[in-house]
Amino acid sequence: MLLCLSVFCSTVFAATANPPTLLVVGDSLSSAYGIEPDKGWVTLLQARLKQQGFLYQVINISMGGDTTSQGLEKLPAALLHYRPKIVIIALGANDGLRGLPVSLIQKNLNNMVTLAEQTHAKVLLVGLLIPVNYGPIYRTQFENVYKDIMKRRHLITVPFLLKDIALDPTLMQADQLHPNALGQPRILENVWPYLKKLLK
Repeated sequence: MLLCLSVFCSTVFAATANPPTLLVVGDSLSSAYGIEPDKGWVTLLQARLKQQGFLYQVINISMGGDTTSQGLEKLPAALLHYRPKIVIIALGANDGLRGLPVSLIQKNLNNMVTLAEQTHAKVLLVGLLIPVNYGPIYRTQFENVYKDIMKRRHLITVPFLLKDIALDPTLMQADQLHPNALGQPRILENVWPYLKKLLK
């Protein structure tokens, strides 16, 4: 079934008539960029949830190129419409690649967490890294954004979405920025242990 709301268009796999919703807010790393949509880690997550007996429907509003500012802009409408029980926030990569101020990234992510928690949703924050050619100072500051939010907000956080994937050319597309279909199950395995702590 295909649901579309304004700029949102998401594939939904409903296990029951009114299952709780899990909302994924990300960028191309979560939108199956460059591969068949059903091979993406978010679709694989829906299958894993069903297999494990967690009756959630997954709504994915991730869009290639989105920054934390764009995620923050569209989150309120998504929260109002879908009323998720869990929100996965996987944004910041495009901010980092554009060299945007880490203070802006942190502010936007914090605001997204606040908005989600105000609706009583649980939040899973997904950590990201940027390439080493951005320099050690900016790269460290970027990485610390997620660590700081995790500590201050007491959030469960995935340390790095592309752990054991980003440096393996067999799991990456030719651009060396986006995982290929073989890398998608690995992404799910990076997310699953942390997400499972939030599932009922």
